Amino acid sequence: MSLKHSKHWSHTHTDYSYRPHNLPLTDNCGKRSIRTFVDFRHTNMPEGLDIKGFPLLCLINLTCVSKVKVVSFLLGLVLTFLIMASYLLMWDRKGLLLSAFPHPFRPMVIMTSATTAEDSLDRGFIDLKTLVKMINSNEQNTSRKVPDKKDSCTPFLCSFLYPCWYEELSGDIGTDPYKNNRFSLRSKSFKNVCDHMRARFHQNVCDIDGKRFRLRCLPYFYIIGQPKCGTTDLFHRLLMLPELKFNTIKEPHWWTRKRFGYIRFKKGFQERFPIEDYLDLFDLAAINIQVGISGNSSGEHRANEIITGEASASTLWDNQAWSYLHGNEEQTEPLFLAQDFIHAVQPGANIIIMLRDPVERLYSDYLYFTLANKSAEDFHQKVVECVQLFQSCLSERSLRSCVYNTSLFNAMPVRLTLGMYFVFVLDWLTIFQREQILVLRLEDYAANLRKTLKTVLDFLGVGPLSEQVEASLTKRPMSNTRRAKDRILGPMLPATRNLLSQFYQPFNSKLASILNKKAFLWSYS
Repeated sequence: MSLKHSKHWSHTHTDYSYRPHNLPLTDNCGKRSIRTFVDFRHTNMPEGLDIKGFPLLCLINLTCVSKVKVVSFLLGLVLTFLIMASYLLMWDRKGLLLSAFPHPFRPMVIMTSATTAEDSLDRGFIDLKTLVKMINSNEQNTSRKVPDKKDSCTPFLCSFLYPCWYEELSGDIGTDPYKNNRFSLRSKSFKNVCDHMRARFHQNVCDIDGKRFRLRCLPYFYIIGQPKCGTTDLFHRLLMLPELKFNTIKEPHWWTRKRFGYIRFKKGFQERFPIEDYLDLFDLAAINIQVGISGNSSGEHRANEIITGEASASTLWDNQAWSYLHGNEEQTEPLFLAQDFIHAVQPGANIIIMLRDPVERLYSDYLYFTLANKSAEDFHQKVVECVQLFQSCLSERSLRSCVYNTSLFNAMPVRLTLGMYFVFVLDWLTIFQREQILVLRLEDYAANLRKTLKTVLDFLGVGPLSEQVEASLTKRPMSNTRRAKDRILGPMLPATRNLLSQFYQPFNSKLASILNKKAFLWSYS
């Protein structure tokens, strides 16, 4: 087997003179002072007035005012305080807690025995023709200005331009390097991996000019999405390859969530996962690469054949963190996206995207993530509500702004925007070269697994495979398929399928155009 690494080792190294220990990701954000509503340091206060006696003077004057006016004044003061407190506490600084939602909810039809799914589309709540025109008219707003590398890169990572490098060790080599790893504290399987690596850690240490170093690696490839499109099955099949068997966690979600301190955004800030914790995920591969470099390999694999990868299905689309970070309150779109940071670190990274018919993806997503009271009727109602919300947003904002709007995303009962593939793929193509991104369809993957896997392996530069490995790859049962209790619910309603087909059609057309493949039209019969 051979691995075509050469194209990723040809980039010219740029010295940015940044270091990780003094440039954390977000800790250095500045703090700003806030002027409060009650401030006795008023510039228009009369001269000679005793500040200490000012409250007493106010109290004396209040006794001369009628009780009704006093009560009215106090109620007004309390109301003003509540409004200002809601303003300060809300993430979205554009609206107050007591103001209307920026994308107004429209009346929604609740289906009863006398109300059919078709009725909910015929009462004027959703004008599909107008909505499609709005989506198409927003095409000019889907492009974005690519930020300069010096502005977009995470400073403490900017000197790392290759998948692997040597990191100098300091302190006692006997110290447990994985003791405080946050992934191991939350994952029992990775904790077991850390226990195994801890015993072999000395094998990853080498002496260079009297100093001790350890090999560190970043992913050679990223499977970045979408959810419910087969990423889990593809990743687990790739793990069966000798070159990839040393990978550990499939979805660390580091680039989109954990590095900012979020595990689930609705639960708020929890704790930041430092870059060291993320790099530990690839230490098992790094140890085996170092063993091969040192000439101690058993011959089962060579050092230059081992590759690393991860498959966080949030990487393609999830940029919610931008709206939670300091300094972005006045922006309607993210200043930087996850791909900007990845490209700053690894301009030669390999990107794999798996997509499926967005109509089916949304229903599968609903069945998987909805915990109770699932039904085709409930799914239909949620879809109608989401389309209404998105249409309302488009009447006020650009397409990209609505797709990346965190408030809108959180208000939607199902993840409608995840099927707007065109917007996300185009944003990745603005910064990565087309030949670095492989876009697959789940339908092709399921229909011809052997052919699709060969396409993936050729893209990664892995192969040829032995007959034994190829047979094991294709015979493995499918992963993460629909649960039996969800299959009982049957398909979505025809009215729901019709609504979603028309809604996603303009996005599919644009996707097929930029990828130059009609298969991404997902033409509906």
